Amino acid sequence: MQAPLSPLWRQRAFVAFWCGRVALTAGYQIVSVAIGWQIYAISGSAFDLGLVGLLQFLPRLALVLPAGALADHADRRAIAAVSMTLQAGVALVLLAASVHWGLQPSRALIFAASAAIGACRAFDTPALQALLPQLVAPQQQAQAIALSSSSVQTATIVAPALAGFAYALGAGWTYALNAAADVAGVALLLGLGTLAASPRRTPMTLRAMLDGVRYIRAERDVLGAISLDLFAVLLGGATALLPIYARDVLHAGPAGLGLLRAAPAVGALLTAAWLAHHPLRRSAGRVMFGAVALFGAATLVFAFSRELALSLLALVVLGAADNVSVVIRGTPVQLHTPDALRGRVNAVNSLFIGASNQLGEFESGLTAAMFGAVGAAALGGIGTLLVVALWMRWFPELWRRESI
Repeated sequence: MQAPLSPLWRQRAFVAFWCGRVALTAGYQIVSVAIGWQIYAISGSAFDLGLVGLLQFLPRLALVLPAGALADHADRRAIAAVSMTLQAGVALVLLAASVHWGLQPSRALIFAASAAIGACRAFDTPALQALLPQLVAPQQQAQAIALSSSSVQTATIVAPALAGFAYALGAGWTYALNAAADVAGVALLLGLGTLAASPRRTPMTLRAMLDGVRYIRAERDVLGAISLDLFAVLLGGATALLPIYARDVLHAGPAGLGLLRAAPAVGALLTAAWLAHHPLRRSAGRVMFGAVALFGAATLVFAFSRELALSLLALVVLGAADNVSVVIRGTPVQLHTPDALRGRVNAVNSLFIGASNQLGEFESGLTAAMFGAVGAAALGGIGTLLVVALWMRWFPELWRRESI
């Protein structure tokens, strides 16, 4: 059944969607703070911090094709709601373990929970991204994409800081907050009401699953943009090292870890708000390359900082630069991809994002185990700047791109 086309209905549906994304992202950020601090408290190993990221990424890699096809085959809202319900269940298991064993649940359980979370997010991320165009009028989609990005950043500002303070009271509090956020997200998504007609159901065949990969390969600008972001954040992302910096470098404790995790989102939210009201209309390619280069430079500043205030400022700049890249990369994917393909294309896109984040955490943990946290962060910043130089040479059409 076709949804009502009234502006009021669309406004209410988008607000519910925005709040649902806030809840989902908040739950993920809360559990990430708890898991990161907890695994480092148990083992004191930078490699284990990286392994958490790897275990979240591998299920996404394995499930990218069926997850994308499912988002084009079934109700996208239901897919996201089931995924969030399962993540709430994982949080409750960790809550029970923390209450039973205090602050030292088993290392194996944390790794298993990380893999389960990665599997869930393989399904909810493309489903939610593909759901958005069903809620807003075509002429409002560009603005809605930027505003949707702000929902992620809003949660990433508030949730890590809240999680850090809650963890100081006990790990169980963070997992309880995680479960509550996921349940709230499910309620908001299920309360959206009747949606616009879904795309034609895609057969769950291997050929159909690969259509998203074929589409991205054919769109060279899109391929260049998402691969630039992939390798830049893969090398330059310092998220996995934040527990080490909070405890051993900046001596800021779990509350400081929450602030460090929230800082990039402050910059990203400011950027998202600006772009929502001042869309980028020219020199999009050059702006994107400049933003990624700034991301690398901010990573270098963070690497060598010994003051919490300077580290927070560097992470704010890093987040602002990263979100410019996110919006420039993500807008063409959402606006120009046929609706029947959106789930599969967004699944591949989210895999690139997951690779840059979770696999980047593994890379950071591995290099930190070899060169120390400062050395790993510094190498990451340098690597990002090298990637920018190489992609300017390999994708000149991306450099020349004027509009999003």
